Amino acid sequence: MRMLESNLYPRGFGASMSDEEARQAAEDYYYAALDLVAEGHHEQAVEQYQKSLASDPTFTEAMHGLSRALQDLNRLDEAIAVARRISEFDPDDVLAHTSLSVLYQKKGMIPEAEDEGNKARILGWKQQLKKS
Repeated sequence: MRMLESNLYPRGFGASMSDEEARQAAEDYYYAALDLVAEGHHEQAVEQYQKSLASDPTFTEAMHGLSRALQDLNRLDEAIAVARRISEFDPDDVLAHTSLSVLYQKKGMIPEAEDEGNKARILGWKQQLKKS
């Protein structure tokens, strides 16, 4: 995980900011990344997602975006590491487990893909039951 942090989440961007300023910077980078993805510029989007997460390492929306951009670049191991990190921050995040399932499937890791798919399905059912 430390290698992931150093490569995907450069340090120092949000070091001197207040929490509110750091979150605003994270959101600004996140929206810039979304625009870049829409334009098909996935490498530049990855850089913006990394800056977003450097500003706020707990911003799971940026993690989801980063994981997807990495998947689109066929950087599956990195995408898996990011998706795992999401599930560490929020074990009940259905999309994190769904993403892991898809990524594992793309790598041919079928048992792992099925396991994550089952986790996503169970979490989805639990969330539906809570709403009832």
